[in-house]
Amino acid sequence: MRRSIPAALAAVLALALSACGGSSSASSAAGDSVTTLKVGTIGIGSDAAIKLAIDKGFFKEQGLDVKTSVVANPPAGIAAAQSGQLDLTYTPSIPLLNALSNNVPLTVVAAADGYSAEAMSSKDMTKVDDTGLLVQKDSTIKRPKDLEGKSVSVPARKAQLEVTVSKLIKDDGGDPSKVNWMVLDPSSALQSLNSGRVDAASLVAPFVSKAMSQGDRLLASPGVEFFKAGAVGLWVTGNSALQKERKAIEGFKAAIYKANAYANQHIDEAQQLSAQITNNPIDVIKGGAVNYWPDKVTTDDIQRVNDSMVELGYLKTPVKLPANLVL
Repeated sequence: MRRSIPAALAAVLALALSACGGSSSASSAAGDSVTTLKVGTIGIGSDAAIKLAIDKGFFKEQGLDVKTSVVANPPAGIAAAQSGQLDLTYTPSIPLLNALSNNVPLTVVAAADGYSAEAMSSKDMTKVDDTGLLVQKDSTIKRPKDLEGKSVSVPARKAQLEVTVSKLIKDDGGDPSKVNWMVLDPSSALQSLNSGRVDAASLVAPFVSKAMSQGDRLLASPGVEFFKAGAVGLWVTGNSALQKERKAIEGFKAAIYKANAYANQHIDEAQQLSAQITNNPIDVIKGGAVNYWPDKVTTDDIQRVNDSMVELGYLKTPVKLPANLVL
C-alpha cells in the first residue's frame, strides 16, 4: 500500500508551497508555449548548476520556466514531489532509497552532484569531498573506531551523514550503535564541537573548511569513501508530474545536463554562484571541496548505496529498484 504523507507534514508543505502549486503552461509573447516547473532545492553549493541553467537560458531553450524554492530537507522535498506540490526536487540517494522502501513512487530524472573518477585517487580529499568528520585539534580520537561511546553530531538521524559515518566506523572495526548521535544544524554543530559539547561533528561544505580554518582536525572524508565515483545528489519527480508533464521533464533533463557540463568547465563562475547561494564568502567556497556535476546517473550508483544501507542495518532488505527508476 502506498504510504501517505503525514497530515502535519502535508499541512506544513501546503503552507510553504501554496504560492507555487503544480506545473503550468502559458503562451509567451512570441506565441511559443512555455511550461513552468516548480523545483525544490536545499540551498547547497551544487545548486549552482540549476542556477546556471536558469541564468544561461538552458531551460528557456527547452520551453521551460523553472521556479526554484528551498525546502527544509530532502524528505520534505520528496513529500512535496509525491503530492504534486513540486514537479521535481533534489535528494541524495539515501533519502530516495528510504522513500522507495516505503513504496513512494519516484523517478530519477538526472544527476545533481556527485564524485568524479579522478576524485577516488585524490591526495587531498578536502578538495573533492564536500562532507567531513571533524574533531578538535588535540582530541584523543585518532580514527573512526575511537568514536564508540562518543557524541557525534549529524544534521538528521538515519540520513546521509549518519549512514556514511557509520560505515567509516564499522569498516574500522567499530560499532556505530555505540555512538551517541546528536542532531544539530551545521552552525550549532561547529559551535558544539569547539565548546566540547560534542566529540565529533559531521559537517558539509562550507562548514568543513570553516572548522579546519578554526584549527579543528579532519578525521575522515565520509562521502567519497561511501559513494565512490558517480551520482550522489539527484533530481527526482513524482508520478503525477511525470504523467502530466513528461515532455517538460525530459526538457529539464537535457537542460540540467547542459548546465552540469558548463559548471564543470567554468568552476570559478560556478563557485561565485555557490557563494551567493550559501551566503558565504568566496574564499570559504574556494577553500573547500570543488563541486562535481555528473553527466549521467545509473542504477549502479543507487544500488551501491542500497547494498551498504542493508549492510549497516538502515534497511532490513534491499529495495527492489524499478526497471524504469531512471528516466
